[in-house]
Amino acid sequence: MNLLVTAGPTREPLDPVRYLTNRSSGKMGYALAEAGARSGHRVTLISGPTSLEAPVNVNCIPVETAREMFEATSIHIDRADVAIFAAAVADYRPVSLAENKIKKSEEHLALALVRNPDILGSARSEFGFEGVLVGFAAETEALEENARRKLTDKGCDLVVANLVAQPGIGFDSDHNEVLLVYPDRSEALPLETKVHLAHLIIQAVEEAHNRRG
Repeated sequence: MNLLVTAGPTREPLDPVRYLTNRSSGKMGYALAEAGARSGHRVTLISGPTSLEAPVNVNCIPVETAREMFEATSIHIDRADVAIFAAAVADYRPVSLAENKIKKSEEHLALALVRNPDILGSARSEFGFEGVLVGFAAETEALEENARRKLTDKGCDLVVANLVAQPGIGFDSDHNEVLLVYPDRSEALPLETKVHLAHLIIQAVEEAHNRRG
């Protein structure tokens, strides 16, 4: 099957030397892309800035901002049977980009932000995607409740949720502990390496794809 994966953070520039971003390393998304390729699928990886090497036999498309990721996804999702949105996309970006470096002057600096496009939320409504849709939910509280809300609101077949506030897992770690949230049930996967979890998630995605016929 054709598999689309988004991974990594996005960077939203403030001026020529600064940007807004988050702690995502991209390791989970890259592990998913590699697991998909190893399972014999055709994989396209749309990645924000990371220090990771592109997996073998994966078509890697580098982007930087949320809007660039939105545009790349809109182009490539129509060829996908499954779309896995593992990227940690910035919800907001600065209203304006300073032409020159912002100098230190006043005691406080206020930034005006505007919402970025919702890539996962656009998959069904704007992109017209009809395949298996998988979202990720990085939460600090009410894990299953928030993940199930995302599942319903975004039209997902599966949401992979984890508590990023828990020490030793999640952002920038090689390990994770996730909850697979389906429309009719939830399944907890114990603490494991992201590489191992990626293979389990790909298996779950394959099963969801097969159920769709």
